[in-house]
Amino acid sequence: MKTIVILGSTGSIGKSLLKIINKDKKSFNIKLLTAHKNYKQLLRQAKLFKVKKVILTDKKTYNLKKENFTKNNISVFNNFSELGKILTNKVDYVMSAIVGLDGLEPTLKLIKYTKNIAIANKESIICGWNLINKSLKINKTNFIPVDSEHFSIWYGLNKKFKTTNVKRIYLTASGGPLLNISNKKLNKIKLSQVLKHPNWKMGKKISVDSSTMMNKIFEVIEAKKIFNIKYNQLSILIHPDSYIHAIVEFKNRMISIIAHDTTMDIPIYNTLFDENKSYILNKSYSLDLNKLNSLSLKNVQLKKFPVVKILNLLPSKSSLFETALVTANDELVNLYLKNKIRYNDISSLLIKEISKKYITIMKKKSPTKVSSILNVTNLVRSRINQQIHIK
Repeated sequence: MKTIVILGSTGSIGKSLLKIINKDKKSFNIKLLTAHKNYKQLLRQAKLFKVKKVILTDKKTYNLKKENFTKNNISVFNNFSELGKILTNKVDYVMSAIVGLDGLEPTLKLIKYTKNIAIANKESIICGWNLINKSLKINKTNFIPVDSEHFSIWYGLNKKFKTTNVKRIYLTASGGPLLNISNKKLNKIKLSQVLKHPNWKMGKKISVDSSTMMNKIFEVIEAKKIFNIKYNQLSILIHPDSYIHAIVEFKNRMISIIAHDTTMDIPIYNTLFDENKSYILNKSYSLDLNKLNSLSLKNVQLKKFPVVKILNLLPSKSSLFETALVTANDELVNLYLKNKIRYNDISSLLIKEISKKYITIMKKKSPTKVSSILNVTNLVRSRINQQIHIK
């Protein structure tokens, strides 16, 4: 039996993983599930998979609903401080899928309690990779990237992180729902259009990031850190069908193209099983020749996606600048969703903000601890909201 922990089990990644596990329950023993506020879903999951220990991190929800768990003989905790009591031995696999920077500290804490950790939290990798990587090495824990692009790169490198023989890596981007809409019409675009992604079912925040191409900037930063490769060896290609997820070009002129259907179930499944395990969720799969015969790969147009210019501003070494970038984008997208700024303002204000001195000086500062990352987050969030409020 493979022992499992899922951080963020009530989110989309967590639910997808549990759907996979549910097809082969006898092979798994789930030791811990965690959620923030969604106690109903967490309780249902714990009962279905016979999980005896859960963490519910929202204090108010924990205090009000902990009896719902205890009367079902489920031990419920409010934070990660008692992991030593919860996990007495190293588990086989942890999925880290808590959304946002809230996932960084739990991820760091879980590394020493697992043999393998799959990380789906991009903020943790972007802002705290040097902390994560250090802990992985100290605890001899294997890391597996979950995001479809990074999993595909890793898979194309034969499940290795060595890129000495790599000339260039291409990450593909669908272009989002606004790809074929003229720039003149973008300021009058409706939120419903921005959120209507043609290929993926996603939340509001990630849907906006996809439309501006900011999600792909973040994925380039992740790839640079995960695979220890230079930014000038990473490129973005527009691929509307989202069938190809990465292309790896080697120095010997060989090219590896990694493709799969537009579902996160596939990379999640393959972080859990080895290659000898047949895919159990959809047995009717066959190669999509129509998509392969009409790839329509194109370079990114800067006029259409101005945030791609940010790639030229990124420091070569891990710094607090990346945290400032993530936070600034998060706040601007949040303001857009609240109808405080226009759609085009997201990109223009983001580029303007990260060019300010209080942020550019962060390129020389390394994220040595979680508190320094959180301090930058609070600073940038406060500065942006003050400016928008003044306007």
